Amino acid sequence: MDYRVLLYYKYTTLDDPETFATEHLEFCKDLELKGRILVSTEGINGTVSGTVEATDKYMEHLKSDERFKGITFKVDEAEGHAFKKMHVRPREEIVALDLEDDVDPRELTGKYLSPKEFREALLADDTVVIDARNDYEYDLGHFRGSVRPDITRFRDLPDWIKENKEQFMDKKIVTYCTGGIRCEKFSGYLLKEGFEDVGQLEGGIATYGKDPEVKGELWDGKMYVFDERISVEVNQVDKTVVGKEWFDGTPCERYINCSNPECNKQILVSEENEERYLGACTHECATHENNRYVKKHDISEEEKAARLENFKNLVSQ
Repeated sequence: MDYRVLLYYKYTTLDDPETFATEHLEFCKDLELKGRILVSTEGINGTVSGTVEATDKYMEHLKSDERFKGITFKVDEAEGHAFKKMHVRPREEIVALDLEDDVDPRELTGKYLSPKEFREALLADDTVVIDARNDYEYDLGHFRGSVRPDITRFRDLPDWIKENKEQFMDKKIVTYCTGGIRCEKFSGYLLKEGFEDVGQLEGGIATYGKDPEVKGELWDGKMYVFDERISVEVNQVDKTVVGKEWFDGTPCERYINCSNPECNKQILVSEENEERYLGACTHECATHENNRYVKKHDISEEEKAARLENFKNLVSQ
């Protein structure tokens, strides 16, 4: 059976997000969809997976609702569900910048750039391209020459901008994110902060990679996605691996979560090194009493001690 993954958002007015979430969850379950949807008074932001028939019905349902008029879906073919469960949750924001004076993208946002226009911006000497995603997303893949913000959460981006404002203030800025939703707010925030020339990749990386003209060119690595797939291909022209293995720095595009549940840091690790280092990012995490890798694989104390020696060898190298 053929499956799809839908990525979408819409800034719109939802007067009662709590009731909408409850009713929408039941609708999604009836279609046997799985995924994660956030709703708030400012709109909807979701990723769901399901059969072709189910996703067709879902898209038709949203498009028939006047509140979601003009909504755009990014569609990926899939071999099965990309999620384990179905969640629809009400939130304060569908993408959180946590600003005291929030940005409404329907009133203020940067200039939309088509994939072709964005490609031209990437090649322009007078343009600064800022990645609006988190550092671990950037490390797996990014546009060539783009700036990597030192953040692990989108809400930290405004503070990072303030710290680096002087080097960007008089520049032409373009920004991008996975599907476009973060850029809508981020570009508006930049305009509020006094930046005058701000553009954004319309539809995000997901749209850029499927454009028949640019074919994902000038993208290096893979695109991080927030579902079971972890990552997807973008560049159809000259793919390059930019991810670096956590322990030995070799090319790597395999993400895991640190096996210490209190750490849970996402690291790029080969299967061999995941085994060698007990799925942990540090010796401290490897020795944690609730190490998930140790429990899952029923590692004996003797074997655990042997693998912990690998951390000592790592330090001495």
